[in-house]
Amino acid sequence: MTRRLTVAQALVAFLAHQYTERDGRRQRLIDACWGIFGHGNVAGIGQALLESEGALPYLQGRNEQAMVHAAVGYARQRDRLAAHAVTTSIGPGATNLVTGAALATINRLPVLLLPGDTFATRPADPVLQQLEHPGAGDVSVNDCLRPVSRYFDRITRPEALIPAALQAMRVLADPVETGAVTLALPQDVQAEAYDWPEEFFADRVWHVRRAAPDPAATAEAAAAVRAARRPLIVAGGGVHHSEAEDALRALAEATGIPVASTQAGKGSLRHDHPADVGGIGHTGTAVADELARTADVVIGVGTRYSDFTTASATLFAPGVRFVNLNITSFDAHKLAALPLVADARAGLRALTEGLAGYRVPAPYEAAYAAGKAAWESEVERAYAVADPDARPTQAQVLGALDAVVGDEDVIVNAAGSLPGDLHKLWRTRSRRQYHLEYGYSCMGYEIPAAIGVRLAAPDRPVWALVGDGTYLMMPTELVTAVQEGIAIKVVLVQNHGYASIGGLSEAVGGERFGTAYRYRAPDGTYSGDPLPVDLAANAASLGMAVLRARTAGELRTALAEARASDRPTCVYVETETADSVSGAPPAQAWWDVPVAETATRPAAVRARQEYERHAAARRRYLGT
Repeated sequence: MTRRLTVAQALVAFLAHQYTERDGRRQRLIDACWGIFGHGNVAGIGQALLESEGALPYLQGRNEQAMVHAAVGYARQRDRLAAHAVTTSIGPGATNLVTGAALATINRLPVLLLPGDTFATRPADPVLQQLEHPGAGDVSVNDCLRPVSRYFDRITRPEALIPAALQAMRVLADPVETGAVTLALPQDVQAEAYDWPEEFFADRVWHVRRAAPDPAATAEAAAAVRAARRPLIVAGGGVHHSEAEDALRALAEATGIPVASTQAGKGSLRHDHPADVGGIGHTGTAVADELARTADVVIGVGTRYSDFTTASATLFAPGVRFVNLNITSFDAHKLAALPLVADARAGLRALTEGLAGYRVPAPYEAAYAAGKAAWESEVERAYAVADPDARPTQAQVLGALDAVVGDEDVIVNAAGSLPGDLHKLWRTRSRRQYHLEYGYSCMGYEIPAAIGVRLAAPDRPVWALVGDGTYLMMPTELVTAVQEGIAIKVVLVQNHGYASIGGLSEAVGGERFGTAYRYRAPDGTYSGDPLPVDLAANAASLGMAVLRARTAGELRTALAEARASDRPTCVYVETETADSVSGAPPAQAWWDVPVAETATRPAAVRARQEYERHAAARRRYLGT
């Protein structure tokens, strides 16, 4: 039997019947479709979504990049087992997807992109918004999505949709392969009818299996850990994606091995668990980084070892041995490690069994317990408010929020100075509370991602933490939150500039050039008075309820009111200046940002000398 539908109608019907299953739990793979319509998709995917009568729910966005961020936030909150689609027109609508696609792929998170494309039949050439490539007639702007997609296909004939759609679902559902998946849809093909086999629309379940580690590899990994006197676990995002937190806790409790976390892995253990030593790397804690410097074996679980984690290859000691548990062979083999290619939960359970009877030396446990207590004193110092009538530091903003939230709250952030402060200071209480996008560190992610998280977890309070720089990049989806009644809470920190990059600029001899939001001074620099920009008024104009907290004392009250609110609410707070915004402890490890080798300005000369001192400590980890 066949069913006559357009390509767009067939795709929407197909997506409505795709499921994932893990541990016996079945759920929709594609739960909804975000879309902004133009001539490249309005008569195709747009008409098909309308005709489907809600079989694939539609969500209206304001910016194409933001729609991808919302979809990514949703997928992460759902442990990569459910995702959203995003449809756009051709031209700028399609190219606006590129940043979001890169973010999804870098963070190993699934999203299905359905950009319109130019005519496959070329009845008129060029059409509106078409890129003309003199050397290749089949190139369109959608080809920009190829390098940032885990799978890409252009559907130039109706029948080509069948294998392409199946491949797209395979990649989205596979924890090894997943990321952005793009099906480019020429606008004429979207509207073309075809007789589809009825089997194409049957329920299809994509099984996400928990791959067990090879027994010999497990034995080798266990032997390496048993020989260690100062082992350290580095927990990455794979712990969360695999729902492996309980297995990690069991291993830590059985062996006494301390657990440090990457940005993606923070919350793998509760902050108050004795084995949790906090964030690791450039934005890590003093105790975690000191353990890393003296570790003889490092067990990486679900981490891809970014330069922030390794302090640009300066953190771990020469001769350290790595054991990497990862679902992907690519990541498991990094740093010349003993690879344990497996699902994180299955691998941790196997490793725990292989380490039966092993425990780290008691003095090692006592030492990291003391270091953990000392860092907690640093957190208390950073959070403490001496004058409730003064403007708060950024660390005090986090302290006020820490006092208000519960275990169920979710904190969303991505860029600026906040990620570093959060990684060092935030006391994570539950497995999905800490939602930091730091693979791409994309300004503008926070607000749309918070919408996606709230859609995935409608019973959890969700906070988007944004600075003024990030807010100005992409406030548009506040309108979406208001329209849909999605009660996110936005904490908007006004610090009059790019605080994080300002600090980095100063460290590398850039003297904070171009990082302040101020009027031009007579010398041509942006060092005049702060701009009279009222971001709270802007948020209110977009429909948000806005609470202004003028002092540290008012802030906590405003945050509590926002948490209790059943409508989208923004808490606006101004900190002193971009160069004194944080109040958190300084970086505990280096990050490699090259400094000008020759310069005339003294600041750059000094910065280069400091750079060469740190760079001399870089090393290659080549195993034995």
